[in-house]
Amino acid sequence: MDRYSEDELRAVVARYEATRAAALTERDEQLRVFHAAGWRPVDLQRITGYSRETIRQALRPEVRQAANLSRRKTPPQPPSDYRPYGDRKPYVVADALTALTGPTAGVVTLPRHLDWSGHAEYDLSRPARLSSMYKVVLTESGTVDDLNTWLDGDQLRRLWPTLWLPPGLRRLWEEAFPELVTVGTNAA
Repeated sequence: MDRYSEDELRAVVARYEATRAAALTERDEQLRVFHAAGWRPVDLQRITGYSRETIRQALRPEVRQAANLSRRKTPPQPPSDYRPYGDRKPYVVADALTALTGPTAGVVTLPRHLDWSGHAEYDLSRPARLSSMYKVVLTESGTVDDLNTWLDGDQLRRLWPTLWLPPGLRRLWEEAFPELVTVGTNAA
């Protein structure tokens, strides 16, 4: 490493870039000459093995310039009024925790409108599957009836601190049922 300097390495890269640019320019000029002599772009593509886009950019330098400029642009920014999907998604909140009288044991199969994953069967004796079912029902329910049918109020209170929920959904439920917040702080 001591025998060569950074400047020498930069010079190698600069020479390569200069010859590469010159070679591309020469190639494009030659392809334009062949095209002017009657060669069709499809034949140029077939014989050279270059892609259709490469041939198109070689024959029309303004296309290559536009493509290169578009690559250099910064990615588009969302509009100033953009809100993430989780903030826009309409969530449903139960009328009362006592109205949640869903199953507490056994194997439950959620209807397709709640769980279309192909794994809609939940063994409620397995804590991970129970939590997963509650998350699915809370995030995908479109009606209070869905909540009342598939969730149990006592079970929800017990699981609440450990459920991984979208912040907007958690906030709505905790505003409607402040006791869920105290359950979370007591469990921690």
